[in-house]
Amino acid sequence: MEKQNFKGSVMLNPAPAVLITSKNKEDKVNVFTVAWISTVCTKPPVIAVGIRPERLSYEYIKESKECVINLPSKDMVKVVDFCGVRSGRKLDKIKHFNLELNEGVSIKTPSIEKCPIAMECKLKSITPLGTHDMFLFEVTNIKVNNDLIDEKGKIHFNKANLICYSHGEYFGINSKALGSFGYSVQKKSKVKK
Repeated sequence: MEKQNFKGSVMLNPAPAVLITSKNKEDKVNVFTVAWISTVCTKPPVIAVGIRPERLSYEYIKESKECVINLPSKDMVKVVDFCGVRSGRKLDKIKHFNLELNEGVSIKTPSIEKCPIAMECKLKSITPLGTHDMFLFEVTNIKVNNDLIDEKGKIHFNKANLICYSHGEYFGINSKALGSFGYSVQKKSKVKK
């Protein structure tokens, strides 16, 4: 198949669409949407997030050195979009959507009750890059809805109906797995006759 070349750009798609809550010293909570996010280390568990310096949450996170990465379900897509295009400087987005907040376990910043998964994080570093700065967060606690966890303790992410973002559009992630890590090299079990 022939291919076309494009100028260097960010083509890593799709990306998770998440809601990040942060809190300042006056206990004011803000929420904003991020799709520039990725796991970068397992031990310790570290997540990288690209944040523009002009964002209100940039200030809150830099000040408090913590945040919560909330993974929303597809029924929250309007909230996700709104929180990505409206500033917390002009509007309290938490109140606007009547979002119920839950206290943090390992940090002071609350999570969003309606999100099926929430990762409490402590800031490790900020690296200036250009339009965005890279924030590295260590995950210190994860809250997961009980209905996503089976009797063996496995989390079934496909039941969470999470969403992703790709070039200006949101998509649901609820299909069955195409395979599991390492399945391509596993030995086939012998078929009994």
